[in-house]
Amino acid sequence: MTAATPVSALALAGRSLRISRRQPDALITALMLPVVLMLIFVYFFGGAIDTGTAYVTYVVPGAMLLCAGFGAASTAVSVADDMRNGVIDRFRTLDIGGVPVLAGHVAASVVRNLLSTTLVLAVALAIGFRPQAGPAALLAAAGLLLAYITAISWLAAALGLLARTPEAAGGFTFLMMFLPYPSSAFVPIETMPGWLHGFAEHQPLTPVIESLRALLLAQPAGSAPWTALAWCAGITGTAVALAGVLFRSRTR
Repeated sequence: MTAATPVSALALAGRSLRISRRQPDALITALMLPVVLMLIFVYFFGGAIDTGTAYVTYVVPGAMLLCAGFGAASTAVSVADDMRNGVIDRFRTLDIGGVPVLAGHVAASVVRNLLSTTLVLAVALAIGFRPQAGPAALLAAAGLLLAYITAISWLAAALGLLARTPEAAGGFTFLMMFLPYPSSAFVPIETMPGWLHGFAEHQPLTPVIESLRALLLAQPAGSAPWTALAWCAGITGTAVALAGVLFRSRTR
């Protein structure tokens, strides 16, 4: 891949955002579905789940990551669609390499995810979520969330290159939308079957969720934030490298 220029990446990010604006049904679904799921968990199941605190307080970090998973799915579909309809070939005639193309998709994904996460947080505040964090902890939580959104967006871009059709890309991203469930997002891990504990404790989303929960509620976080950042860095690095290999392979 050729070296990216910030101007190209920003221009292509703007293109991806304009495409999202022309697809209001997909945008509304990505924005509203995490909110609806959070409300379902809080009002339908929250009364039956003992987390030691108000359930809305417990569930918000997981809802924010669930939101990022839905947003990343649209990134994979957009990348796969660009590969199928010949847009990438036109970009290459303009001497625009793979890095700015993919970085544009990722930047647009980050913007969309930040908007949807803000919406989830606003609804959570309206139904009783009360963060206890000071400015430094809030900034750390925002930074960690941004690192996770960036990582999952790059992973989605790589999956979009791996898929041959937009439909297949949507299927590949199912795992990212499923991962919050076998984690500490919605129920304490100790309430799960014993055979599931090992996976739930050591998959990448659990330290991110535990870190966000601790930071937002002014609780001790231990080593969870460092583990979460290590996962985010590893996913980002692997996804960027994989995307580079896949882009070269698909555009020969």
